[in-house]
Amino acid sequence: MFTGLIEEVGVVKEISNKGDNLRLTMAANKIMDDISMGSSIAIDGTCLSVVKYTNKTFEVDVSEETVKKTTIGGFKSGRKVNLERALKVGSRLGGHFVTGHVDGIGKITKFDKAVDGAYLNIKAPEDTIKYMVYKGSVAIDGISLTVANVDSDSITIALIPHTIEMTNLKEKSIGEKVNIECDIIGKYIERFVNPITDTQHSTLNIDILKSHGYIT
Repeated sequence: MFTGLIEEVGVVKEISNKGDNLRLTMAANKIMDDISMGSSIAIDGTCLSVVKYTNKTFEVDVSEETVKKTTIGGFKSGRKVNLERALKVGSRLGGHFVTGHVDGIGKITKFDKAVDGAYLNIKAPEDTIKYMVYKGSVAIDGISLTVANVDSDSITIALIPHTIEMTNLKEKSIGEKVNIECDIIGKYIERFVNPITDTQHSTLNIDILKSHGYIT
């Protein structure tokens, strides 16, 4: 579990293939203070586990499914990414509950930057728009942000200068893709209001098993 408050901007140092997965070597400073094997780190909003580390770098394995469902598939060496360690019990929760499980990939369609802030417009997948509400929370590349406007296929976010300066948003431009994680509270409410039947559960499980080749 994370808060969406970015601790530092790290750099993708190396990308290598490891079977069907990818291994990322990340360069970082601040978050290395109490890192350990198995630590959960959100990289641009995607929760990944540390499998190796040094004083200045850490490595994570990324599954084929995660590569497909997030922007990690487009990562290149030198890319700047948002980093956050898992929420520590007893700390102040300044953002909102972020799981690190990306719901979809959005695309920046407008980015009006000004001295006193900016407006960011993101075209979002249809199955994520339904969870967006005016003044509600959303995680964009792991950053906890507030929705300023919702349209049929996009959201607008008002940014303050501090958020831009402390994250990789200052590197972003129109056309770039971003990870979107919807507020988990909205997803739970939907689940309670429209419960999935056992038949639907079975169908979903069968589809997942088929996609991984476990059954035909």
